[in-house]
Amino acid sequence: MARNSFENVCVFHILDGLRDGLSHFSGPSRAALLYAPGPDDPMRIYDPQHLLRGHEPRLKEFYVDSQDWRAPCPETLTGDVEGFDAEHFRALQLAGLVSYGGRSAAVNYQMWFTEEHPDMCDLGPTRRWLEYAARLFSQNYEMQNVLTVDTAGYVLQQCANHAIRDHLVDARSARGSWDTHLRIYPILDAVISISKTPEEGAWPRGILACVEPALLANLVFIAKFPDMERPSLENHKHVRKLLQSVQGCDHVLVSDGRHIHGIATGNLPLNTVVAEFRGNYGFLRLDKELVCSFSDGRYQSSNRKANLVQLEEALLESSLGDAGQHALFRIVGSLVNSATEKKHGCTIVVDLGQKALHIPGQHLVSPLDLQLPALLEVAQCLTRVDGAVHLGRDRRLHGFACLLDGRAAPGENRARGARFNSALRFTAEHDQVIVVVVSSDRPVSILQNGVELTARCEWSQLSGCPVPPTLRDWLES
Repeated sequence: MARNSFENVCVFHILDGLRDGLSHFSGPSRAALLYAPGPDDPMRIYDPQHLLRGHEPRLKEFYVDSQDWRAPCPETLTGDVEGFDAEHFRALQLAGLVSYGGRSAAVNYQMWFTEEHPDMCDLGPTRRWLEYAARLFSQNYEMQNVLTVDTAGYVLQQCANHAIRDHLVDARSARGSWDTHLRIYPILDAVISISKTPEEGAWPRGILACVEPALLANLVFIAKFPDMERPSLENHKHVRKLLQSVQGCDHVLVSDGRHIHGIATGNLPLNTVVAEFRGNYGFLRLDKELVCSFSDGRYQSSNRKANLVQLEEALLESSLGDAGQHALFRIVGSLVNSATEKKHGCTIVVDLGQKALHIPGQHLVSPLDLQLPALLEVAQCLTRVDGAVHLGRDRRLHGFACLLDGRAAPGENRARGARFNSALRFTAEHDQVIVVVVSSDRPVSILQNGVELTARCEWSQLSGCPVPPTLRDWLES
């Protein structure tokens, strides 16, 4: 009984810490765990926020109908986790989820899950986060010390830098950079500090490339600093000033992870860690591949592109053909991305009716065909004008500066402002209309039939330490 009681506490604290940490890194996130302590124990499940609901058939087939997942305890160090190979994850196949698991002497089988958000740059850092949870669970389960479990939960809340660092190290090693002198932690600290340092009231813009020291000779330097006068990367204020020299051009500021060597142009060597500063936000890349973004002094998994999944689903349910759906989705996506990039709000009315509605506003003698790049660029500029732009199912712009009115609707939210609430009222009275509302601070709302399709449920906080049921009982409940 004492062991089972500790097991409940251990699962609760580690999963709660994991969920909280991932929610800060990727937005509201859930987490779940499947585990069997011994090789003959039944599979248990802890899924307090129903992340795995909908995957019951696959879980039953993989863990209940088959026993192929069982194996003897590996001969490993106490508490260490031997991760599964890629084939095991491919065999499990749970769409929309990120997973990591393994075996150890303490816990024979464990598999951790969290949500795969559609705007993630790379799944690597999230997988490393799940790996930390697996190792902490195994270590604490072996130690059976309740005083260390709470600490394990706190550790998982603050793992962003460690997860990004481990992902970069693993990715660079997989590409051949085994004997490396490029230290990742100082680079991550410098990027965040520089991103928070304004210069004459302006936020940083430009590219900082951290190159393997042995490959610096391959660069084409426009300007190179003498050995004894190279600024230290730790001198964030100085680096921030130097970043102005590559602002608005194709040149990059080059570092070896310790010092700034100069300004270079042309292609960068393989396995270069690149920080791209774009004002009050930026991106971290490995070569050309996005790893994560950063803003407000912290790293995030978001690629900062608008999530238009709900719009795509609504268009799929319309009477438009595949070609029409794709073209209209591409046009709306272009308008939304332009507005978010230029940091101004806008409202886009997508009118799917056979005959376009007459909406009060500025009308055009001939609607603009937005499948033409030049006219699409005009429409992007028109989104700046106060009022909504009106798109028809014919992929043409029928009007701009449109006023949306309607009677009060149940889903109104005074905290969201006039743009949102006017759109909500308008869609409540016109069932052939989808309205996309872009706020100046980036959130994008999609409304249809008086309902916000992008609304998120507030997940309740976990409370208590319930006994994780067996997977068989969970499937039958």
